[in-house]
Amino acid sequence: MDHPADKSELKTLHKLIEKVEKDMENLSFNTTVSAMMIAVNDWSGQASISESTLLDFAVLLSPLAPHLAEELWQHMGGTHSIAYAPFPVLNPEYLVEDAIQYPVQFNGKTRFFVEVPTASTPAEVEALVRAHEKTEGYMEGKKIRKIIVVPGRIVNVVVG
Repeated sequence: MDHPADKSELKTLHKLIEKVEKDMENLSFNTTVSAMMIAVNDWSGQASISESTLLDFAVLLSPLAPHLAEELWQHMGGTHSIAYAPFPVLNPEYLVEDAIQYPVQFNGKTRFFVEVPTASTPAEVEALVRAHEKTEGYMEGKKIRKIIVVPGRIVNVVVG
């Protein structure tokens, strides 16, 4: 019996749908195939994949490998030809990130990464970096002169 798709499975699928739509428009077939391989690698780490996700994947594959996609479609229980199946629709809500991983630099050298909720302000990110257990080890007995937070990108701690 099939199970509903979980959040990470759907996130991977909708990233793939977005990439396939963009690449097909630009005739960038190599990167489309690469995106499909990345999606398969992401899914291979999961215990199981829902049937609906696999059917959508077969439809995404069909413009590039029609015979293989048709075979997959039939093995998964498709009742008609995959040529008549609707193309999967992108749902942007699955593409929203819950957290951002900031690289933390001390005087320009990346030392560690800290994961922060997406909605965090620069002041909250700075507070998390100051409180992080690894921060003290990179201080080398000096004081923090400045912390520069580039929202969504990087944190640089100037020690002097």
